[in-house]
Amino acid sequence: MNRKDPHTPTIQVLGRAFALLDMLAEQADPVTLKEISERTGLHPSTAHRILNDLTIGRYVDRPQAGSYRLGMRLLELGNLVKARLDVRDAAIGPMRELHKLTHQPVNLSVRQGDEIVYIERAYSERSGMQVVRTVGGRAPLHLTSVGKLFLAADDPARVRAYAVRTGLTGHTRNSITEISRLERELAGVRTSGTARDDEELELGVRCMASGVHDDQGRLVAGLSISAPADRLEEAWLARVKATAQQISESLGYRSAGTA
Repeated sequence: MNRKDPHTPTIQVLGRAFALLDMLAEQADPVTLKEISERTGLHPSTAHRILNDLTIGRYVDRPQAGSYRLGMRLLELGNLVKARLDVRDAAIGPMRELHKLTHQPVNLSVRQGDEIVYIERAYSERSGMQVVRTVGGRAPLHLTSVGKLFLAADDPARVRAYAVRTGLTGHTRNSITEISRLERELAGVRTSGTARDDEELELGVRCMASGVHDDQGRLVAGLSISAPADRLEEAWLARVKATAQQISESLGYRSAGTA
């Protein structure tokens, strides 16, 4: 009985698209359709159809009629992956140190669309938390401290568009469900560089967060502490901010006051 190679795509056209991208990746200069066909073994008309669709998606660029090279969309996606992988690697050590100081869960999150996604955490069973956000878990931007950091980085029109899309649905009696209140909250976030969740996502749990920036100054992640509402200490906010700054600096970020 023949077993299919688990590394071979089950959808033929995807396999052909991968072959085209791999071939283009090996070439420093644009390649003609004829050469692409010869190198991949694909019929010119088949290669042309797939390349045309890849061009529409910006995965392939056509600098002039009949020649092709890799497109900028691959660079954009690669940079997103790099940022997320690098920030996790840079953050895990400082996160563990922050957890040792506070004995509360420390979370690292990134934005995906209208939600945050938890990509790393440092916690222990002694933290006393009823719920620890799992890696890969998601939550709405306006109900979380890290989500508010990302919304605060948006311009007012984008914030209002987010409010329309999501309806600012609440999870608890403390949830922010009005755009005017959200805008006031975000103004404070911009001023302080920190954000909070005051039992807005889950009753009994409060959070505080500060942003992590890359070498271009872009907000790429948020660092937060979660704690039972009656145990969250204000002194931790400075620690969160300093730890986020430490992680940012390891990614190449330099604030205005840094030489």
